[in-house]
Amino acid sequence: MQCDESKRQKKKFGFIVGSRLFCGADVLDYHSENWRITMHRNKNQKTVLYLLTILAVMTGLTFASPPLYRLFCQVTGFDGTARKAAKAPTEIGTRVITVRFNTDVDPNLSWSFAPSMRTMDVKLGEVANISFHVKNTGLEPVVGTSTYNVTPEKTAAYFNKLQCFCFTRHFLKPGEEADFPVQFFIDPAMAQDKQLDDVTSITLSYTFFKAPDQNLISSSGSTNYQ
Repeated sequence: MQCDESKRQKKKFGFIVGSRLFCGADVLDYHSENWRITMHRNKNQKTVLYLLTILAVMTGLTFASPPLYRLFCQVTGFDGTARKAAKAPTEIGTRVITVRFNTDVDPNLSWSFAPSMRTMDVKLGEVANISFHVKNTGLEPVVGTSTYNVTPEKTAAYFNKLQCFCFTRHFLKPGEEADFPVQFFIDPAMAQDKQLDDVTSITLSYTFFKAPDQNLISSSGSTNYQ
């Protein structure tokens, strides 16, 4: 917008920023734009602060209270964690998902670890069962514990466990073997999630580690980790 006033009028009713003269509506636009920039900046700062707070809380739970962190993950499906269900669904859908089972063992644990099958086709809402075989291949008795996750992570909220050996301490003598059952289902509600229309397979992965405290169990068996 151009100002047609004389220099005297410009000095009286306007102001200059750099080489630009502001007057009339320019002044209003200038202040309005500054207000919008300030509000946008404040909004961004609040968003960043909120995210940092959430991150700090989750980090605190991880180190201060592992059981609370696991509970949060199981309830929300956060971090690719399958949810823990109290009962099976009453309906079974027609959509079929291929579930893949992956197993790993930390180098510090002398165990072999494998699923009874590598893949399984499961309908949404169908309760499925699988077992995992472990063996202490080392020369000493040892306590192991496992963690798990589901990929793609976006499917974790729909992957539910009815029975699982994860987060449980397991004691095995040298050469001793054991089979650990897992019972699970995929929530039929997944069929309504348009973001998951392209998902045809889900991978359930377990990793066994040597438990930090080896003095908790003195005889063969398992004890709840939570």
